[in-house]
Amino acid sequence: MEPGSTVDAVRSQRVLCGNSICPAVIVIKDGKILSIHPDSELPFNDKWKVLDVGNKLVMPGVVDCHVHVNEPGRVSWEGYWTATRAAAAGGVTTIVDMPLNSIPPTTTLESFREKMQAAEGQCFVDTAFWGGVVPGNQWELRPMIQAGVAGFKCFLIHSGVDEFPHVTDGDLHITMKQLMGTGSVLLFHAEREIQTIPVKDEDPCEYSTFLRSRPDLMEIEAIRTITQLCLQYQVRCHIVHLSSAQPLKLIQEARQAETQTYYDSMAALPFCHELMSNCTFFQEQLWLALKTGQIDMVVSDHSPCTPDLKKLETGDFTQAWGGISSLQFGLSLFWTTASQKGFSLSDVVRLLCQKPAELCGLGNQKGCLLPGHDADLVIWDPEKEFEASYSLTPYLGCKLRGEVCTTLLRGRIIYSHGFFSPQPLGKHLLISQPQSQASL
Repeated sequence: MEPGSTVDAVRSQRVLCGNSICPAVIVIKDGKILSIHPDSELPFNDKWKVLDVGNKLVMPGVVDCHVHVNEPGRVSWEGYWTATRAAAAGGVTTIVDMPLNSIPPTTTLESFREKMQAAEGQCFVDTAFWGGVVPGNQWELRPMIQAGVAGFKCFLIHSGVDEFPHVTDGDLHITMKQLMGTGSVLLFHAEREIQTIPVKDEDPCEYSTFLRSRPDLMEIEAIRTITQLCLQYQVRCHIVHLSSAQPLKLIQEARQAETQTYYDSMAALPFCHELMSNCTFFQEQLWLALKTGQIDMVVSDHSPCTPDLKKLETGDFTQAWGGISSLQFGLSLFWTTASQKGFSLSDVVRLLCQKPAELCGLGNQKGCLLPGHDADLVIWDPEKEFEASYSLTPYLGCKLRGEVCTTLLRGRIIYSHGFFSPQPLGKHLLISQPQSQASL
């Protein structure tokens, strides 16, 4: 079938339902999963448009809840058209766009509306939006919740762009009071400035130099603050791109401190092995935390920029833009290493689909193969290896495992074997927050 086609049923010898993989047929009606049947039990309607994918694996579309699209204002870095096509090519059917690095950032109701207008008619996948917390915008938070943001993001250190300033402890207490009882979630870039002794004559072109400029203690101190606020105000808190294994004990203690609530944490996708080779022990601790559920999900933190900002001519890590283009390769990147570490395909669904959907209030329609959920599917070959070929990514030339073949959004093919639907088929997802007891 051609991209853009509507599918009535998907048939495969490998459909991942829950923890089991079996031959099945997924029946689709009005963009939703109507039913899932064992392959031998379903009498086909001759009028159905059936997509038979043979032995390819069928699972829920990936939900990537940490994506920087940069539109409006920085479309030279990336806009919705290209970002959401990359998502579709990577088996991602839903993204949640961060409040920066667009101009203006999504920190007011007006700027939220401006962002949605910029995205209108450009999205090949479904798109939800995070709001931002900056000093002085506390009165904008509840109006943005009512308008449908998935939650909020803040920084405890310079964000990298001046139009999105970081918050102080005083700002955080004001924010928490505004969010109490709303059911919304506050995401933290968890680093704090600490006093360090500069080392002279370090080579800025060595990755180890950059690592030493961001010691674990920056993350530990930030997470200590977050856990205290979380328990004090009973507001859901979420740590984005956890990079150090050392704060895991703090996170676990916060989870156990309040049995009626929960505390969220997440980690971004791992770098290439070569990049992380000098911290293998801590990387293994993070993988173990993923396996045991201490870390809840894996996302891309896709954050592209123009080539000049990467400082390729000098190789200076201290001056280069820190974001990575990875949206198209997220599923394959994760599976390449996870499959070698004993993770199952059901773990992939939990970490890349189900938990991200739950975080941003989409668990009732995204992230699972269940009747009534959106018919968002990724059809891929977990055994197929390929070489990443993209002009500006650290994964260029890496051999990855798990090739995406076809992506369906609400029962329509948006990507298949290198080709996209003629027109964007994605929708804006406005989140309705449950008015229940807030949770950690």
